[in-house]
Amino acid sequence: MNHLVIMAGGVGSRFWPMSTEENPKQFIDVMGVGRSLMQLTYDRFSGVCQPENVWVVTSRDYKEKVHEQLPDVPVGNILAEPCRRNTAPCIAYVSHRIKAADPKANIVVTPSDHVVMNVAEFQRVISAALQFAGETDAIVTLGMKPTRPETGYGYIQADMSAQSLRNKEIYRVESFREKPDLATAEEYISHHNYYWNAGIFVWNVSTVINAFRIYQPAMNDVFEQLTPLYGTEQEQAAIDERYGDCENISVDYAIMEKAEEIFVFPADFGWSDLGTWGSLHTLSKKDANGNALISKGVKTYETSGCLINVEGATQVVVQGLDGYIVAQRDGRLLICRLSEEQRIKEFSSSMQ
Repeated sequence: MNHLVIMAGGVGSRFWPMSTEENPKQFIDVMGVGRSLMQLTYDRFSGVCQPENVWVVTSRDYKEKVHEQLPDVPVGNILAEPCRRNTAPCIAYVSHRIKAADPKANIVVTPSDHVVMNVAEFQRVISAALQFAGETDAIVTLGMKPTRPETGYGYIQADMSAQSLRNKEIYRVESFREKPDLATAEEYISHHNYYWNAGIFVWNVSTVINAFRIYQPAMNDVFEQLTPLYGTEQEQAAIDERYGDCENISVDYAIMEKAEEIFVFPADFGWSDLGTWGSLHTLSKKDANGNALISKGVKTYETSGCLINVEGATQVVVQGLDGYIVAQRDGRLLICRLSEEQRIKEFSSSMQ
């Protein structure tokens, strides 16, 4: 069976004032479509994974919020981390939990706060990757075809001479590269075999657990020892006790950069990690003056290149701005140049 894992534990503040530590961006309707980013993530797997095979790993502070937004996901499939330990312990835990329920599961792991514009192509790629992972011992990661020399993403270098025999769209990974400077990013995209690392993984449950046994034995032992408790009332207490023993490390460092059978599926379905207001502005539909008006009831005059998201306001008039963010939520208002948005964390901290 196909299983979906949604990682929803982030507490980022880059979308302040829309998102806060109490209500992070994955739970917010950032796109202005009536669904949060996490709900949109869940929606685009419709027909790929059944609700009973959807798992969400989140902070225990957000467990109830996940249940409210995804009521069709069984409460027992919402796993609560007692502390933050990056993506490797998160994935090791949920993989062992899934294996206890379905030893032959094929799994796709995705962040909860990304955006996909072409859902049909996304579903085609995911379905093909799940089939490939189910027929092999391969770990598959999705590589997004770059549209610009982006310095905010890691890159995957594909070996274009090592095409998979089972699926000619899938290639062996030559290397993983850290977030580059602009000159290096420009060099990468000039070679046409470098892809953005989207952090979306596909594998069989036995494959990924075997990888943890080999490359992260101490971490794997933590969760393997808890196998008799999975699905019981004792599971959460045991996780609370042992989770903090795990190293704070990403799955990229823990597994992906060490394992041998690693493949990349280059894809192009309008993906963004939506990490900044600027990326939301780029993705959003704009008026003739380049303004992205996320909220209804907004009127602009002599205004261009702006992003306006004012939740709860019924009438908003903006005049004379060029290249600004105007965002409001729950009594918090931000008016900031898009070019200066890297200072938003500084601004929001000063309001505490």
